[in-house]
Amino acid sequence: MHVDDGDVRTITFDRPQSYNAMTGAVARDLVEAMAGLDPAEHDAVVVTGEGDAFSSGGDIDAMADRDETALEAHERVQETLGGVAESILEAPVPVIARVNGDAVGAGMAIAALADFAYAAESARFGASFVNVGLVPDAGTTAILPRVIGLRKTKDLAFTGRLIPASKAAEWDVINEAVPDADLDDRVDALLSTLAERPTETIALTKRAIHGNLGRSWRDGLEREAHYQTLAYDTDAHAEGVAAFLEGRSPDFE
Repeated sequence: MHVDDGDVRTITFDRPQSYNAMTGAVARDLVEAMAGLDPAEHDAVVVTGEGDAFSSGGDIDAMADRDETALEAHERVQETLGGVAESILEAPVPVIARVNGDAVGAGMAIAALADFAYAAESARFGASFVNVGLVPDAGTTAILPRVIGLRKTKDLAFTGRLIPASKAAEWDVINEAVPDADLDDRVDALLSTLAERPTETIALTKRAIHGNLGRSWRDGLEREAHYQTLAYDTDAHAEGVAAFLEGRSPDFE
């Protein structure tokens, strides 16, 4: 992960060879990169990806190598993926997702959690956890129903299908889908606007908005980690990982 600091802190997923897949280490790095943001020093933070993808979600190779107890899995999910969600929701400056390519699984969660999200029209979005026998994590079950509603959340989570950026914008997963060549200009225009606003006030406003939604997202992350722990031990997860590594379609019973 690459971090450029200044008035705008830019965090870039830099594993393009794996389509910026999310590992525990990447999640921890993201949480660390989100730390230390100060409304007195930063106007915003931009999260983006290097190469053709924003983030393809969980690293399947890492899943295949995982060997841990249920308690260890629960603690890891809370610390890493839960930590990612918490760091975005509690960031004291606006968080902007600059979605340069496909945002799948945890990648889509980050876009939904961000205060603003703009995507290249070529990008696709999906909650593909079910395709490897897992429950949506990284805050997906806590935030997505609030952003797009129950039925659309269930559509994405139960089917694992991908939707184009235009549909993601229509469903409010993101603010807007723009031509690929215009993505930087659109994000820069927002950053120029935010630079003219009192960041400390925005920080308080964000806290007020989230506070008025209630703190149940914390309970949501706890529940999410619990069910994800159960999912790790299922035949569906084992089959999903095996099918991916063998280059075939999974055969879920």
